Amino acid sequence: MADIIACFKWVIDEAYLKSDSSGKLDFNWVDYKLSDYDKNAIEEAVRLAEQKGGKVTAVTVGTPEDTKGVKDALARGASEAVFINDSSFVNLEPSQTAALLADVIGRLKFDLIICGEGSSDLYAQQVGPRLAERLEIPCISYVTRISLEDDFIKAERKMENGIEVVIAPLPALITVSPQINTPRIPGLKDTLAASKKPVTEVTADELTVSNEPLLKTVSINKAAMQRNCSYFNNDEDGIVQLVNALQKQGAIT
Repeated sequence: MADIIACFKWVIDEAYLKSDSSGKLDFNWVDYKLSDYDKNAIEEAVRLAEQKGGKVTAVTVGTPEDTKGVKDALARGASEAVFINDSSFVNLEPSQTAALLADVIGRLKFDLIICGEGSSDLYAQQVGPRLAERLEIPCISYVTRISLEDDFIKAERKMENGIEVVIAPLPALITVSPQINTPRIPGLKDTLAASKKPVTEVTADELTVSNEPLLKTVSINKAAMQRNCSYFNNDEDGIVQLVNALQKQGAIT
């Protein structure tokens, strides 16, 4: 039996993003979704619980309006959810999110915490490791395969030059890469069942940590992409011209 916590984030669906003439993003008509990487985290947590027995608790930090994200996580197989919410929890930076999660998760019973390797919006890749540090438990990042035993976890990490195998005692935290699984798509039955699962709400008044940001986001702009197409003949002169052009642009020396 294993008590597994899966952390997730309710993020803006980038498919709805538009920009104005100055390059600034327009958030007025956006829709939201469960962060793609966190779908892998929830899926892996549910699979482990199905194999070993136990339960999955989905935990998130957000605003009171993010209830659709909680329901989505429950529809994906989580047994219950903890919803840490306050109207001030907007545009949190990673250290804030990790502190809020640690404050609440530290009160829960768990064997393993699973996070996505990053979020679909910021992709800072910091919340998981920061959370593990605050809870003073081992952290294994970018995991592509897991073997969960009674008192330890064996994880594979895909590295640049091969596969690294890491063993850590439980409780522990891992961040998983998208290669670890293919998340299930909730059906109508799953969505209806999610409404009956328990959700514990935690408000800012119940927390013991400060929500003061260390960083401030000034603006978010669309990435500019410019292409400069040049054509060269497929002969010796064309190759010389290509090399000269690349040297002039500083692409090669």
